[in-house]
Amino acid sequence: MKKRYNLTDLDCANCAAKMETAIKKLDGVKDATVSFLTQKLTIDADDARFDDIMKEVVAVCRKVEPDCIIHL
Repeated sequence: MKKRYNLTDLDCANCAAKMETAIKKLDGVKDATVSFLTQKLTIDADDARFDDIMKEVVAVCRKVEPDCIIHL
């Protein structure tokens, strides 16, 4: 399943790159893109575990950029 989410308060392109790298390493994630310019997260992950994967994604993103909010 591929979904796109809006982001708020993503402060820099370097943080976006770190978030993207960390998300791609999560089990069940096929692909992910974090765009600093558009403030969007696009993620392709397993359908059966999508909600659990998104919880992990939120946790990973908070570690990199505590102020960033993913609008689920």
